Amino acid sequence: MWVLLVALAVGLAAPEFASGKTYAYKYEAFVMGGLPEDGLARAGVKVRSKVMICAEAAGTFMLKLVNPEISEYSGIWPKDDFLPATKLTSALQAQLSTPIKFEYTNGVVGKVFAPAGISTTVLNVIRGVLNIFQLNIKKTQNVYELQEPGTQGVCKTHYVISEDTKAERIMFTKSKDLNECQERIVKDIGLAYTERCTECEARGKALKGASAVHYTIKETDTGAMLLEANGTEIIQFSPISIMNGAAQMESKQVLTFLEIEKTTFKPLAAEYLHRGYLQYQFGAELLQTPIQLLRITNVEAQIVEILNHLVTFNVDKVHEDAPLKFIELIQLLRVASSQSIEALWTQFKNRADHRHWILNIVPAIATPAALRFVKDKFLADELTIVEAAQALLASVHMVTADLEAINLLKDLTINQKIKDNPVLREIVMLGYGTMVAKYCAENPTCPAELVAPMHDRVVQAVSKQDIEWLILALKVLGNAGHSASLKPIMKLLPGFGSATAATLPLRVHIEAVLALRNIAKREPKMIQAMAVQLFMDKDLHSELRMVAAIVLFETKLPMGLVMTLADALLTEKNLQVSSFVYSYMKAMTKSTSPDFASVAAACNIAMKILSPKFDRLSHRFSRAFYLDSYYDPWMAGAAASAFYVNDAATVMPRAIVAKARTYMAGAYADVFEVGVRTEGMQEAFLKIQEGTENADRMTKMRQVMKALSEWSAQPSSQPLASVYVKFFGQEIAFANIDKAIVNQIMQLVSVQSIRTYGKEALDALLAGFVSHYAKPWLFTEVRRIFPTATGLPMELSFYTAAVAAATVNFRTTVTPSLPANYQVSQLLKSDINMRADISPSVSMHTYAVMGVNTAFIQAVLMSRARVHTIVPAKIEARIDMIKGNFKFQVLPVPGINEIASARADTVVIARNVEDLAAAKITPMIPAAAEAQVSRKTFSSKISRMASSRASDMSASSEILPAPREERLPKAFKKKWCAESKTFGFKACTEFKSRNASFMKKWPFYTMIGEHAFLVEVFPAAGPEVERIEIEIQVGEKAAEKIIKVITMSEEDEPLEDKNVLMKLKKILEPGQKNRTAPSSSSSSSSSRSSRSGVSSSALSKSSSSSSSSRHNSKKVASTSSSSSSRSSRSPSSSSSSRSSSSSSSKTSSRSSSSSSSSSRSKQQLYAMNFTKNHIHQHDLSTERPSSRSSGQSFEAMYNKAKYLANDVTPAVAILIRAVRVDHKVQGYQIAAYIDKPNARLQIVFANLEENDHWRICADGVILSNHKLMANFAWGLECKQYQTNITAETGVVGKEPALRLKITWDKLPKSMKCYAKEISDYISRMTKEFGITQAKAKNVPNQIKLSVAAASETTLNVVLKMPKKTMYKLGVGIPFYLPIRETAAELEPFQNNLAEQIAYLLTKANAAECTLVRNTLITFNNRRNKIALPHSCFQILAQDCTPELKFLVLLKRDQTQELNHIYIKIENLEVELYSKDSVSKVKVNGREIPNSNLPYQHPTAKIQIRQSGQGIAVHAPNYGLQEVFLDQNKLKVKVVDWMRGQTCGLCGKADGEIRQEFQSPNRRLTMTAVSFAHSWVLPGKSCRDASECFMKLESVKLEKQVNLHGQESKCYSVEPVLRCLPGCVPVRSTAVTVGYHCLPVGTNLNRSDQGMIFEKSIDLRDEAEAHLACRCPAQCA
Repeated sequence: MWVLLVALAVGLAAPEFASGKTYAYKYEAFVMGGLPEDGLARAGVKVRSKVMICAEAAGTFMLKLVNPEISEYSGIWPKDDFLPATKLTSALQAQLSTPIKFEYTNGVVGKVFAPAGISTTVLNVIRGVLNIFQLNIKKTQNVYELQEPGTQGVCKTHYVISEDTKAERIMFTKSKDLNECQERIVKDIGLAYTERCTECEARGKALKGASAVHYTIKETDTGAMLLEANGTEIIQFSPISIMNGAAQMESKQVLTFLEIEKTTFKPLAAEYLHRGYLQYQFGAELLQTPIQLLRITNVEAQIVEILNHLVTFNVDKVHEDAPLKFIELIQLLRVASSQSIEALWTQFKNRADHRHWILNIVPAIATPAALRFVKDKFLADELTIVEAAQALLASVHMVTADLEAINLLKDLTINQKIKDNPVLREIVMLGYGTMVAKYCAENPTCPAELVAPMHDRVVQAVSKQDIEWLILALKVLGNAGHSASLKPIMKLLPGFGSATAATLPLRVHIEAVLALRNIAKREPKMIQAMAVQLFMDKDLHSELRMVAAIVLFETKLPMGLVMTLADALLTEKNLQVSSFVYSYMKAMTKSTSPDFASVAAACNIAMKILSPKFDRLSHRFSRAFYLDSYYDPWMAGAAASAFYVNDAATVMPRAIVAKARTYMAGAYADVFEVGVRTEGMQEAFLKIQEGTENADRMTKMRQVMKALSEWSAQPSSQPLASVYVKFFGQEIAFANIDKAIVNQIMQLVSVQSIRTYGKEALDALLAGFVSHYAKPWLFTEVRRIFPTATGLPMELSFYTAAVAAATVNFRTTVTPSLPANYQVSQLLKSDINMRADISPSVSMHTYAVMGVNTAFIQAVLMSRARVHTIVPAKIEARIDMIKGNFKFQVLPVPGINEIASARADTVVIARNVEDLAAAKITPMIPAAAEAQVSRKTFSSKISRMASSRASDMSASSEILPAPREERLPKAFKKKWCAESKTFGFKACTEFKSRNASFMKKWPFYTMIGEHAFLVEVFPAAGPEVERIEIEIQVGEKAAEKIIKVITMSEEDEPLEDKNVLMKLKKILEPGQKNRTAPSSSSSSSSSRSSRSGVSSSALSKSSSSSSSSRHNSKKVASTSSSSSSRSSRSPSSSSSSRSSSSSSSKTSSRSSSSSSSSSRSKQQLYAMNFTKNHIHQHDLSTERPSSRSSGQSFEAMYNKAKYLANDVTPAVAILIRAVRVDHKVQGYQIAAYIDKPNARLQIVFANLEENDHWRICADGVILSNHKLMANFAWGLECKQYQTNITAETGVVGKEPALRLKITWDKLPKSMKCYAKEISDYISRMTKEFGITQAKAKNVPNQIKLSVAAASETTLNVVLKMPKKTMYKLGVGIPFYLPIRETAAELEPFQNNLAEQIAYLLTKANAAECTLVRNTLITFNNRRNKIALPHSCFQILAQDCTPELKFLVLLKRDQTQELNHIYIKIENLEVELYSKDSVSKVKVNGREIPNSNLPYQHPTAKIQIRQSGQGIAVHAPNYGLQEVFLDQNKLKVKVVDWMRGQTCGLCGKADGEIRQEFQSPNRRLTMTAVSFAHSWVLPGKSCRDASECFMKLESVKLEKQVNLHGQESKCYSVEPVLRCLPGCVPVRSTAVTVGYHCLPVGTNLNRSDQGMIFEKSIDLRDEAEAHLACRCPAQCA
């Protein structure tokens, strides 16, 4: 070792080339791609040559390739051989054989010089040879590492040096980690919208590479000489983690010394240009798609040829290869010059189809030439606005970002034509920001000058107060995401900018904060500092603070900041902010994505210090939702987040934002985001003036339009709402529903516009039309290109292209013909025949490529998927309005069986541009690959076993098994078919797969291979079906369309069924004779029906009514002893009856005494004693009492006319049939019969085949307004299965109720299985929803659902199934039930159902405030004890918006301490007061006698009515749901849309209970009494007629305090209620208020006294507040 170190230190040097000599080497290199296992296909390129090197000058050498050969490989490795690419070698011979020059000093390759005639690709191959000679040798170390430049870039390189002393050789091993490069040479295309996920890559790699070169060097007299170099490079890639299988590119280089020639060669007689250094340079491969290799001879002619192909073969349906042709055309246009594209446009711009294709393809060229083309054509008025918008939007996102493209967009932003059109202005402005963002993603040193124009726009907009331009500029800066925009944005935020910033609208502040999100991806620390300050500033609007929290969490905030937020929530006053941040933290604790793992851990800790009470906040409070899933082995995942931002506890939030993110291969992208903000919507629609109750729809529509018109006429009106859409983190569109849009809507919906446009559309339909449309898309073009050690480029790419086309041929014939000036009403008297041929089709190709891609040669591994769908349809419709006949025909489309197909395969391809005909495509998995690999694998195992045991024993056949072939997985194939003989078609789906999973059971290997999925439709076996008809006949002629006459009678029933009916009649007769008086008939009926031992099947055969009645048996109680004894045998009997008499009640109680106390407790919970409202309306004779049971009435009616087809003609006949060539009837028939006198409907569904007796029969009867019964029967002759449904209303106690009952005899097995699964699922879900479940023996074959009103807003629900009972009491509903007082309140809306529904919803969501004596419960449901002053008005509730829709004042008199309410609504004044213990009301000073109530205002929707012992005022359209006053209680309700907009004693109704005590000056008081007094309207004089002798003033603390070591006097900063001067207090109370203290020697002047209420609070202490005052007669 010591000798080696000495040798290294003294004699070791890099290879040297002596002058005057030529060193000859043999060079061979190849690149091979595929899966690493043998026996599968691979593709590769080999270069073989003799390398000659000689010195030209000191430090400068020449290199020449002699006899170069290029070979290509596409075959099964290692069976097949490389094939020489003779034509390509000949074509490149001149370039390859041209000597190049390079600088070489101490083993380091410097500059490279070559003539201009050598292409970049060829020079890169020569760089691959030079890369072998790159040696950084340190003479003092034998193991070391450094960042070494090479062909692939500057990468981490390890050197290990050893010596072979016997052979006198020195060996070097140089290895590189290609994943740890200081400067990796790589070109990414289409990845500008993705972000690298470092944390994801730490868990797994999708791309990994390394290389190693072994050198043998010999020391000679002239220096070190390289004898041999062997290099290997492996690059692995998988869309999922490479640990689960990956494809690989293997590069090998071998350089062997041959000889030294004493002659040298001369350089070419041409200028040698500096062509860079050893590092790889990108060339024509950027324009070459790896999908196909084109030989371009005449680019203009080739473009025209392919364009004509696309136009011609994609009219009726899409050609299957259209996406590939589309990509080919894109490649040709990228090569073409701007003049060629201009010539193409000039040639075809007047041909609509060609023009359409050109405008769709040009943006996909993705070069600045495309953007320049669109710009020039628009400015030259050669494009319509729609065409320009489509082309500009596509170009912005597809064109590669460079300075030229940015400048083109910059010019468009200041173009007047763009400015004048709001859509184009938005596209161009947002696109400018997007282009800057894409440029900065590829160029980290992105200059700030790119966003400087937008900074100037911001300054100008602020100075001109142009809010819309300011918001647009902020959105542009948000798209750009440049860190230089941070300061201009900060100047717009409160707390960071000037005083002007605070005066900007809230939506500007919101946009400014949102603009920081893309900046945060590059500068997270800077944004965190800003966002935290905004969040912690509690004076800011809550929405702004919540948006700041969103930005803060997206920066992946560290543990310290998470704990800071958690600590802030402990003292946070705003519950909206608290709820939002708490829910965000809680959602983040469940995150599994790697990039948020640290945030999730921090939030888990933070949740430990936060109270779970935030979970109990209602849905009205702001919330954040986050859900993600990440699977490490696949390096894939998805995340979704949604934000519900509110600033008052209303149903309509201020903003809703939803976002989706995907993770794949170590990167992530914010795929989609949408946000909606509602700003001025409520205020605008509240201006809608109510018309008369019987106003028609057009009148109401005009009122809405008038309200919108009045809103848009306001000079400073804010938008009604706004919405934005983002794709991949870039905002592509936004819309404000503002004045301009409202004006356009008003023009469009005007009566004249509707008539004009409607008539034009109808004329077009009657005239018929033929329309063709084709649309190509290049959805994805993602490429990553980087060099290999050989100098050849390796490319990973992913392409998705699609072409959709549709042809619509619509024809209409009207009989009789219409005149020129026809009226629409004439169509109702015509026979209209319409025919439409529609053939939509889509073809989509997806390619995933890995391999060598140059302009000369390609050797790639390609997975390609092709999806093709075509769903043609021919439809004919005939409408005869006079005859009531409607016929639809579906005609067959011949020649198309395969309607959808998806095929994917993996192949290896080798081809060169000089001999495209010799291109070789080899499937990745050949047909015999499995068997070959199996045999090799098995043989190798036997060999290893034999060798391991050879030392112990001989390997005989007795010990080792003879080689035999193992069974390997075969290709998977599965086919499913379904046939409809009725309609004559057969549909099949087929799935086939043959993949590489037999090699290794890895997901990636499952993807590699051949897969196919097909959907085919064939004619079924048998006679051909010409068409499928659907005919509907309504009216008298329906009977003529009946094809299959179904006659059924009672005689059709089996004999045994009749015997059962006779027995049943005998059993029922005694019960019928013992019926009591009509008042107890229902109870008696219930008793009779309690005999559950009778077969329900017999009842179902008898009548659906009687069956339903008897299945409703086992009633919970009875009024007779006999029925009681029968009901006691029923396991579900209960303890009460519907009888109202006392004797009946006593009997009921006696009959229930036998029940145990435990059963009684259960009965109290879910008995739901139902008393029906129904009194039947179908008497058969007047002798029977009118109160007999409905079951008997339905039974009699059913027996009288069991099948309506025997007595009435069908009202509707529907035929669905297949018309066959042999004219055999085939299909289905539906007939509906209506018995109007009995309100009965019967529907019969039957098969038209003669011998098919399977039918469905449905029979429904409306017995009264309170009861509906239906019977469903199906099976043979409708007699196999039967189900009865009864729905009826009634009462439980005194409350309304509804009962739904389903009974059956028997059901099909499949239906029973589904019913059991549903029942089990319901049982499992009961615990989650708090539903009580109990086992019970209820009526077999019956389900009964009872719903009763527990209150106006809650329900009691009981569900009884045969073996269990489930119930839940007090189920809340989001609306009021129209019962009790609410029913009376609905009287003004009697003729308007929509208004009734709106009223019920509005009332349910109203905020309520009550005052009982001195206990006040605010709108926010906070209970406070207050001391009300006497004789002074206090603001109880008020609309605090500028409109002041209502005002409610409260005054308590001094003598009886009764409340007096004063209500002001527009020009209406209402007073509620008590007089002689009776509530009274005055309207505009005139008393309304209680006998005249309810009172309805003649013009406005204001109602005054008596409610219990008090009087209630209702004005929901003005924000007041209700104001109620009686002797003991006062109640105020405001509608939901007034939440957060009220003020007064009742509060703001915003849910912010921590900010409840807010005084008129917005200062938070500490006590309820001080808060209540702050809302007193003070008196002006002691002689005031209102007798309010108090005022609010600041009081001095009676004692001096020592504050901060200084004697001080203190004054209250919260007003205290005091008597007026000259008056004395009669009642007083102590209140705690805040004081501001001053040094004792300080004097307060008048100005200071006026400002005292704005001072800070130094301490809190008690003060005396006066509640009642008395003023003497001589007061001033």
